[in-house]
Amino acid sequence: MKRHGQSGESEIAIVVIGLALGIIVIVGFCMIVVPQWSVWSSKLEGEAMLNKANQTKQILVTQAQAELDASKLRAQAIEIVGKMAQQYPEYREQEFIGAFAEALHNGNMSQIIYVPTEANIPIIEARSHEKRQKE
Repeated sequence: MKRHGQSGESEIAIVVIGLALGIIVIVGFCMIVVPQWSVWSSKLEGEAMLNKANQTKQILVTQAQAELDASKLRAQAIEIVGKMAQQYPEYREQEFIGAFAEALHNGNMSQIIYVPTEANIPIIEARSHEKRQKE
C-alpha cells in the first residue's frame, strides 16, 4: 500500500512542480514582453498624436489659404465695383433697384414707404412748405 501512496504523492509533487514551473515561465514571459509592449504601444501612440497634429496643421493652413484667396477676390470685386460706380453713376441706382427688387421678391420687406424728394433730398415738411408759399 505504501507504493500506491508514494505513487500518489509523486504525482502530486510532479503536478506542483509543473504548476510552479508554469507560473515561473508565465511570470518570466510577462517580465520580458510587458516592457517591450509598453515601448511599442507608446511609440504607436506618439506616432498617432504626431499624425493628428500634422493633419490639424494642414487643415489650418488650407483654411488660412482659402481665407486669403477669398479676401483677395473680395478686394478685387470691391475695386471693380468702385471703378464702375465712378465711371457710371447710374450703376449705383441700378444696383439699389436690383437689391430692392430682390428683397421684395424674397419677402424681406413687409411694406414700402414712399418719401418724396427734391434733388434727392427728402421733403420732410411738405405741408408747412405749402403754408409758407401761400403766405
